[in-house]
Amino acid sequence: MIAQLGPIRSQLGLGYNPGMLFEEFRSSLDSDHPPKDAAPLLTALWWDEKGDWEKAHEIAQVIESSDAAWVHAYLHRKEGDEGNAGYWYRRAGRPHSRLPLATEWEEIVREFLGK
Repeated sequence: MIAQLGPIRSQLGLGYNPGMLFEEFRSSLDSDHPPKDAAPLLTALWWDEKGDWEKAHEIAQVIESSDAAWVHAYLHRKEGDEGNAGYWYRRAGRPHSRLPLATEWEEIVREFLGK
């Protein structure tokens, strides 16, 4: 996956999923694969919610944007690595979240879908 994402780093995370509603994204979790038109960071969050933290992290760590840093921070907080999460929240320009993980996941997805 990383090899596929590497060459287009500067383009990743842009053009989220205009028109997709949160409920549609949540419903897509019943499938075995993320929505085919999902932007990479939404795909990362989809894999995380499906229980594949590694795949989610693999996607987030190769994207260089403040949005990717936010996803990266969330993933490290979920992992229990608060120090690393703090670093990524600072890179994202966001305060270190204290929300329940499920609430932060939803907040990130909703914000990305609204872009």
